[in-house]
Amino acid sequence: MFQMLLAVIYVSFISLGLPDSLLGSAWPSIYQELNVPVSYAGIISMIIAGCTIISSLCCDRLVRRLGTGGITAISVGTTAAALMGFSVSHSFSALCIWAVPYGLGAGSVDACLNNYVALHYKARHMNWLHCFWGVGASIGPYIMGACLTEGAGWNSGYRTIAIIQIVLTAVLVFSLPLWKENTPAQTGTAGQQAEHRGIQQLLTLPGAKPVLTAFFCYCSLESTTGLWGAVYMVMQKGIAKETAARLIGLFYLGITAGRFLSGFLSIRLNSKNMIRLGQAAACTGIIILFFSPGRIITSIDFILIGLGCAPIYPGLLHQTPERFGKETSQSMMGIQMACAYVGSTFTPPAAGFIVEHISVSLYPVLLLIFVVLMTVLLEWSNRNHSSSSGQTQSCT
Repeated sequence: MFQMLLAVIYVSFISLGLPDSLLGSAWPSIYQELNVPVSYAGIISMIIAGCTIISSLCCDRLVRRLGTGGITAISVGTTAAALMGFSVSHSFSALCIWAVPYGLGAGSVDACLNNYVALHYKARHMNWLHCFWGVGASIGPYIMGACLTEGAGWNSGYRTIAIIQIVLTAVLVFSLPLWKENTPAQTGTAGQQAEHRGIQQLLTLPGAKPVLTAFFCYCSLESTTGLWGAVYMVMQKGIAKETAARLIGLFYLGITAGRFLSGFLSIRLNSKNMIRLGQAAACTGIIILFFSPGRIITSIDFILIGLGCAPIYPGLLHQTPERFGKETSQSMMGIQMACAYVGSTFTPPAAGFIVEHISVSLYPVLLLIFVVLMTVLLEWSNRNHSSSSGQTQSCT
């Protein structure tokens, strides 16, 4: 039954990925139809991510009351309703209203599922589960691109994804007995009761601040790449908007393929080295993006950036119980998700301002800053963690 539960978690990660890439692929069509500035995508993204931060910080308490299975089913259902709301919206204000449940549906389920997997499954499962997130994130732009190509419009793209989410919600509701049978595993490891800690307590943990900032940098990198990549291709590279909507899906395809491969590589490489490998690949792709001459090279660049992003997020998440203790991992996972989504909240609007008012050519510069800063912070944290571990062992 535990393996059946794992299959349900894989399905849940697909549902997490499906909505994440839609706004970026649809926005070149949306802003023209609604007659709003191109930078307004950052406002919608900010609302979504801001609401996700709120639900992430509430995750620990919600899991104690509703359980991981209940949170998952409710969250996916909420997201489905929000997507259906997007599909019937014909004004910017309506999109902003529906962005609220859009974000609230994402935060808690993300934090609780990631903590569950970090506690009870090996690193390869964390990579493969996030690979399934990438499956959903890769399918989204292709569905949107197909709807735009056929002339059905972006509303139809959102409607199609909403229907898929409704089906996934039904699957999760029927799977609730599986979660009840595995309830003891949700509280922590044997002999260790999960503890609730406040934000101030969590910030005092050794290495917490650089790791939390690294989560901010990673999510800023991923969200900025996905949201403004199609706009960059249209405005800087002269690629048609329908083609750009499809090509940005290659970034998520790179993440998906990279996480599939990372699952096998993690058998031989530890999480630290997997993260380093990803940072090097992403940095290489971004540097090449500065000079890519046309559609083909640009497509390869986005695939390479996606491959680089692939092992970073799962690796950081899977390190949480090791870095901060299994008994506090759920509380820490919630604040890590919140910091990640702070990056999603504030970085895309800032990037949109730069794209619209300064130059779209600075898009790769922003991505490079995020990668370099994240690398420096994590290396600093790794050295401090190794030193503290060595001191602990010498005292025992």
